[in-house]
Amino acid sequence: MKITYYGHATVGFEVDGVNVLIDPFLTSNPHTEVDPSTLRPDYLLLTHAHFDHIEDVELIAKETGATIVATHELASYYEKKGYSVHGMNIGGGHDFPFGRVTMTQAFHSSSLDMGDTPVYMGMPAGFIIETNGLTLYHAGDTSLFSDMKMYGERFEIDVAFLPIGDNFTMGPIDALDAAQWLQAKRVVPIHFDTFPPIKQDAQAFCDQLHRRGLLIEPNTTIEI
Repeated sequence: MKITYYGHATVGFEVDGVNVLIDPFLTSNPHTEVDPSTLRPDYLLLTHAHFDHIEDVELIAKETGATIVATHELASYYEKKGYSVHGMNIGGGHDFPFGRVTMTQAFHSSSLDMGDTPVYMGMPAGFIIETNGLTLYHAGDTSLFSDMKMYGERFEIDVAFLPIGDNFTMGPIDALDAAQWLQAKRVVPIHFDTFPPIKQDAQAFCDQLHRRGLLIEPNTTIEI
């Protein structure tokens, strides 16, 4: 499997010729110069509706016809705009051509800014993705919560993408606890340095995890 990190919370992976992109935030992302129109994902997985997670959804979906996978409310919003969607909800799972996706809870918020009023767009979420004998966990935007212990017990997680920015999500201290509870073999910090309130020393975070900490520079592809 090839995994590409684009900065912030945007992660892509390719398995058996199928391309998946999680939380496409590229146009305004200061960590990447990738033109979203050049990407060709087959699926777009969305953790929640905040701008810094869905900015390029429509541009990419219009270009590629990618299926948008999101909570029911957010999926319905895009379906009414004419896009291909697959709605899910917390605790549910579905077998896609690239693997099984389980939608996990996340403690955050989820809304779209429409004019002066934020509009509720369902619960925020994370994803556990099982594919080709590997298991990935993208926590989405979340605080620390005790069910992460259960995820670690029920799934053998190879790579966990955890927010460390603080202010809007859990910070490094809580993310270290999350890493221990999840028992992930590798932990990749995400959702940091994009804006001043979430400036963090990601290398120091990874150093505390020793060999399990994996700092991926934006626009870098690794293979596992």
